Formats: sequence, C-alpha cells, structure tokens
Amino acid sequence: MTTDTAVQSAARRARDLSLQMTRWPSVTGSPDEAAFCERLRAHLADTPYFRRYPDQLFTVDSHGEPMTRTVVALARGSGRRTVVLAGHFDTVSIAHYGALAALGCDPEPLTQALIAELRGRRRNRAEEKALTDFESGDFIAGRGLLDMKSGLAAGIAALERFVAMEAPQGNILFVATPDEENRSRGMRSLRNALPAIARRFDLDIVAGINLDASSCELDGEEGRAVYLGSVGKFAPFAFVIGRPTHAGYPFDGTSASRIGAEIVRAMDTVPELSDEAFGERAPPPVCLEARDVRDGYDVTTPDRVWLSFNWLTHRRRAANIMDDFRAIVAGALHTALETQDAHHARFRGGPVAKTHGVVLTYAELIARLKAQGGDALARLEALDRSLSGGNDPLKVSREIVAAAAAEAGIEGPAVIIGFGSLHYPLVHLDQTGDIGHTMQSRLQSVMADTAKQHGTSIKFKQIFAGISDMSFFGHRPDTGETGILAANTPSAAFTDVAPEGLLSFPTVNIGPWGRDYHQKWERVHAPYTFGVLPDLVFEAALACMAE
Repeated sequence: MTTDTAVQSAARRARDLSLQMTRWPSVTGSPDEAAFCERLRAHLADTPYFRRYPDQLFTVDSHGEPMTRTVVALARGSGRRTVVLAGHFDTVSIAHYGALAALGCDPEPLTQALIAELRGRRRNRAEEKALTDFESGDFIAGRGLLDMKSGLAAGIAALERFVAMEAPQGNILFVATPDEENRSRGMRSLRNALPAIARRFDLDIVAGINLDASSCELDGEEGRAVYLGSVGKFAPFAFVIGRPTHAGYPFDGTSASRIGAEIVRAMDTVPELSDEAFGERAPPPVCLEARDVRDGYDVTTPDRVWLSFNWLTHRRRAANIMDDFRAIVAGALHTALETQDAHHARFRGGPVAKTHGVVLTYAELIARLKAQGGDALARLEALDRSLSGGNDPLKVSREIVAAAAAEAGIEGPAVIIGFGSLHYPLVHLDQTGDIGHTMQSRLQSVMADTAKQHGTSIKFKQIFAGISDMSFFGHRPDTGETGILAANTPSAAFTDVAPEGLLSFPTVNIGPWGRDYHQKWERVHAPYTFGVLPDLVFEAALACMAE
C-alpha cells in the first residue's frame, strides 16, 4: 500500500469509526458508559489483527456498578519501545439538545436538525457562527464527536495502519478510558495497572500521546496543535459560618452572605490571580458554586454559605494556592466585618464593639477534632463512605465540612477553607528533561512534514487549557503535593492515592479541534480531524518509537 493510499484509507476509517462510536452513547456515570467498553472491545476483536492476536486485546477494571473498564489494545512490531495512545470515551450529558436530545448521538441527522433549527429563528452571534460552520460542510455535530471519540478513532486508525506495515518497528499500546469528565478514575486505574501490563508484554514505554480535543474560535490555527503540557486545576472552597439573627435585628449577628459576597468579589475573575508560565497565561479563578446551606424559608440571616472556586495554574503548587487563598479569604472576612461594624455604628449613631472572625484550614479543623477526642472522626469517616459514590464532588465535600464544623462546635464569624474536588496536576514536557526535549525535536520534524503534505499548518502550544487525563498519564504524583492536598480535601474519594512503582514517560496531546465542546453546538472540524489527524498521530508515534 502506498503512503498516499494508506493516508486516505486511515482518513476514511477515522471518519467512519468516529461517527459509529458517537452513536454509542456513553454519558459519564450512566450504564451506557459501562456498556461502551464492551462495544469497543468487541469491535476491535472482530478486526483481522486482533482475530490473530486475541490475547493482545483486553480490559482493565476501573470503577462503578455496573463496572466501567478501560479497553487496552496492543499492536506489536519488533523490539520493546512502545508508545501509548490514550483517550477517554465518556461524554457529558445530552440534555443541552432539548427537543433534539434523541438525535444527540447521531451526528449527521443532528447536524441537519440543528441547521434547520438555527435557520428558523433569530440568532445570536455564537449561533450565527455555528450555522455558518454547519452550512460550510466542514463541521459535524454530535455529543462526544469532538470530545473525544474522533480522537479515539484517529488513534485506532493509526494503530491499524501500523499493523499493516510490512515490518513495523516498536509497539503501539492503544487505551480507551472512562470517567475523564468526572474524576479521571479510568486513567488513574489504567496508570496503576500499566507497570504490570508492561511487564506482561515486555514493553519499554517511551512516550505517550493523549488524543483529547481542543477548541479554536478562529480559522483553526490554534486547534491544529501539539500540546506540550496540560493545565493544573485546584478547587478551593470556603465554608462560611456566620452568626444568624432575626431580620428585624440585623446587627445582633453576622450574615454569612455578606462574608461570602466579599470572598467572591476578591476571587472571581480577578486578573491578578491568574498564573503565568511558558509564555502563556492561565485564566483567573472563577466561582463555580455559591449557595446558602439551609433548607426551607427562614426569616433569619444565613448562618452558613458554601463557596467553591476553579483555579487553573501553570506553575503554582498546592502550598502556594492554600497560602494565597487563605490570605484572600482573611482579607475578605476582615472587610466584611469592618463594613458591617461601620454600618452598625452609623445606624446606632455611636461607636460599637469590633467584630472578630477566624479562618481555619480543613486540616486545622480536623486537628481540633483530634484534640477533642471522642468518636467525631469515626463519624466523619462513616459519612465520607456513605457519600463516596456520588458524582457531585462539591456536594460531598460540602456535607462533610458542615458535619466537621458542627462536630467541632465552630461558632461564627469563621471560614473553613480547603480543596473541594480532585486536584489535576500541571504537567509539561519540560518536566521530563532531556528525554522530553528529544521528543519535542522529533515531533517538530513530524509536524513540519505532515503540514507540508496536507497543505496546512501545525504548531506547538504550551498548555492544553481543558482539564484532561494528561495530568495522570505518564506522570508520577509529586509527594510534596499529595500531603497538603490529602489533609485539606474532606473526602478521600477526591484525593489521588497512587501506588509505588508507577511508570514515568514524556507525554503530549495531539487531538481533534472544533468549537463549543460540551455545549449544544459542539462540532468537530472534519477536514483536519479525519484527514490530517490520523496521519499526524501515526507519524508522531513512529518518530517516538524510533531508536
């Protein structure tokens, strides 16, 4: 088979398989997610290569009931050098499609239905762009087509092209994991199993390529990219405890809402809090959740308010985030109390006593409980176990913190701070030293050759902006980080506990591009994703496997 024929065949395979896998629904946490694994395994088992080598196709248990599993497919050549191609198969909900939800996983009919819907009414700017894209014929809709079943299809097409070679050198290990959209349990369980897989097949894993999708609002220049790293994510929370009072006597207490509002003002989208490294700037933190923690109507000021933030990082570590967050919260608490005292003084027409508050980390709260003795910690652990199956980390964390504060008898004004969900570590090729620089150099040549062959452009980008499985792919956890994270994360379910002996190898992200992923107008750019990407992934894998 000539090179041109092989490229064209891989492009057709990538398109067909992308559409087929998108028709297999796999929303995170649903029975469909668990069923997807067996569908994909059965599909691969029916291909000529895996009919000849069935022992090289298997699954790895992940989590849940029914059990979700990772599909693992090994294509063998000569030697031990191995590249892992990785992607996730779970998707976000189809609820965004509303009346078109029945078509949410059927790309071509959905695309036509969206065109008809958009043509039939007035459109905002984003909808106008979506319609233009769909009418061009270059973009296809579908839940998960962009994020990221087309990436999986590119990896499978590259694997099948590899086994069709006359005498391939090296090995490709393809893995498709569940749960990326929740807490990366699929990738983390695969990461833990990878050393045994490498021993079983005598593999030397030298590189990893994540196949996740990126977004580009321009002509695709930013989407046609090889990402050298993936953004870090922290989820700091503030559990605000006020002193409730009847609304008719507002100055007899302290409203948790006032304190919470000052914390949000000091944190939300403040540019000075954004992180910068590798010549790129992370977005500033945003408030993901702000709620009064009580049920029903009550004519009193709120005594508890829960706040959770998303804070993306390019370089900062857990200790830095905790110290900075504590300083911000302490400043906001001081401002809130000082302002209330000033209002009280003006209302009363004379001086009033100064109100004081305290900020405690979750670790400090637990230390108080330990000092008190008794069964409080056992009750918290039992609560954690009862909640651990939930898919909403913020709800789980909120309930545990509320119980811990009650056990400790914390009185307001006070704020408890910590981390409310799983931390995604910042990763970058630079962290792997010379081996990473060698990989980057090889990829540079591949990108230039592939771009020339396809008449396009492909660039390096430093940081993949979407939180991804890449944070746990080929990287050993930093033990300096895990201690402070575990001590300040209320639920054990949202801490990453990694065994000894994990493999470490350089990784990059090479995936499809499109627009509006996770949204109703999620769409993939077909010419690049089906025509260029499988070729780029294949050539990148060969370059990394070369001696």
